[in-house]
Amino acid sequence: MKNIIQHRRQWLKQAQGLGLIALGLLANPLTVFAKKEEADEAIKKIVSGAAIREGKVTLTIPPLVENGNLVVLKVSVDSPMTANDYVKTIHVIAEGNPLPNIFTVYLTPRSGTANITTRVRLADSQKVWAIAQMSNGSFWQGSAETLVTLSACTEMV
Repeated sequence: MKNIIQHRRQWLKQAQGLGLIALGLLANPLTVFAKKEEADEAIKKIVSGAAIREGKVTLTIPPLVENGNLVVLKVSVDSPMTANDYVKTIHVIAEGNPLPNIFTVYLTPRSGTANITTRVRLADSQKVWAIAQMSNGSFWQGSAETLVTLSACTEMV
């Protein structure tokens, strides 16, 4: 009987060790962050196969961020914002956050300007894109890279 109890305890210790290893792999921050491919997929869903041109969109974020919890992000799109020529949406995509699509803003000609300033959370050093869809259906993009020293957006699985 003593031998069976010892064997069972040894087996439970091994199972516990394997469980901790599996939990460590699941909780690994590298598996939580989106990958470049996921950001590319999010962009493909937004544009639905349309071409994306460079220009018109200026994305401004600090090149070095001490704390990723509050990162000031500014997007401006060169547009007259008239009834015939305006920005319909602005999408902000980050390749290193748990979910690549950070936010989407919807605009109309009555918005006056296509300028947005907000604060976002960035999980890691990464490239961020701003994609603007114009009223004529065209897509324009701008991007910026930032180095984050203290990450945000980490979540335990």
